[in-house]
Parts: sequence; C-alpha cells; structure tokens
Amino acid sequence: MSRLFIAEVIGTAILVLFGCGAAVLMGAHVGMLGIALAFGLSIVAAAYGIGPISGAHLNPAVSLGVFVAGRMSGAGLAVYVLAQVVGAVMGAAVVYAIASGQAGYDIAVNGLAQNGYGAGYLGEYSLTSALIFEAVMTFVFVTVILGVTQEGSPGAMAGLAIGLTLTGIHLVGINVTGVSVNPARSFGPALFVGGKAMADLWVFILAPLAGGALAGLVHRMGVTRAA
Repeated sequence: MSRLFIAEVIGTAILVLFGCGAAVLMGAHVGMLGIALAFGLSIVAAAYGIGPISGAHLNPAVSLGVFVAGRMSGAGLAVYVLAQVVGAVMGAAVVYAIASGQAGYDIAVNGLAQNGYGAGYLGEYSLTSALIFEAVMTFVFVTVILGVTQEGSPGAMAGLAIGLTLTGIHLVGINVTGVSVNPARSFGPALFVGGKAMADLWVFILAPLAGGALAGLVHRMGVTRAA
C-alpha cells in the first residue's frame, strides 16, 4: 500500500472526524459557525500534515478536477478516490462509535451529520436548490484549489486559503444541504445512517463531481490559470 494512498485515507478521515464530529458531538454547543470552522480547520490540518505526500485532495471532486485540468492520470485518480472513500468511512465509523457512547443517542434520530435536502432536513430546501448549491460551490472550491496550487502561487499559504474557502462555503450552505462538496464526505455518514441518507446520496455524488469537473475544464482552458 503506497504512502500516497495512506495519506489520503488519513487526511479524509481527519476531515470527517473534525467536521462531522463537531456536528454530531458538539453541534448544540458550537452551532453552525463552529461546525463551519471545524470543516475548514480540518483542511488546514490535513494540508500541512499530509499535503507534502499526496497534495491532500481528500475529495473525489477535487481529484476529478485535478484530472480534468491535466495534472493527474486516470490511474492516479482511481487510487485517490478509493483512498478518500475508505478514509471517509473510517472517519464516520469513529464518530459513530464515540456518539454511541452517549446515553440516548440514536443514529436514526440524531443522525451522523449526513447530507440531505427537502422536508424534514434543516432548512427544507428543494432538490433544485441542493443541486445548484452543491455544483456551484464545488466549482468555486475546486477553482480556488487549482489556483492556489498552480505554479507561481504562494504555496505556503495554500492550505490556509483552501481551508478558509471551505469554511466560507459552510457558512453559506449548512442550512441548505449540510454541505457536501465532497462525495466521500457524504458517503461515509450515509453508509451508517442508511434510509433517506442513502437515497439522497446521488445528489452529493453527481453535483460535486459536475462542479469539480467543470472547474478542471475551465482551468485547463486557461480561463483560471496563470499565464
């Protein structure tokens, strides 16, 4: 097993542990602002911790964008995506194991920070709203990542810029979908919650991948690439 694969597993697990963990274990205390910061800080931690090994994609939509931009091979994309899914499931499993230790916790009632939309989910936004939010915000997120990691950019600040961007996205959209912009992050919790979370999962796979691919294409065309 390659160091790159292990790095992406660990990094994606950190994302789910910090972000979903904050929502499940501390959501009532830290609120949406705290959850947004937890997701953003997880990216900063992973970027500086394992970024030198794998680039800390932690997200199939990011890896797809990098692939479409011409910075990664198809074989590399497959390795990254598999590692990210494994890491997300591991992270969700740890959060679930901890949450289960609290009296009264019921995953069917309390959830596991799964993404969703529609009646009964947070702001009860429509399917159309969910698709638009996830596609547009993933496009923005991947565009920032491709921009700050391109040649000539201040690499030392990349992790901070990416983490703050993810924080901002959560501040805008937690009430809409819980914020995915990452199919792996959505898959991990949904796998344990099942039911509607699994039924809604296609939205959080399709829309982020579409946004990430478009960001990669626009970058490859030179629109968002430094001359």
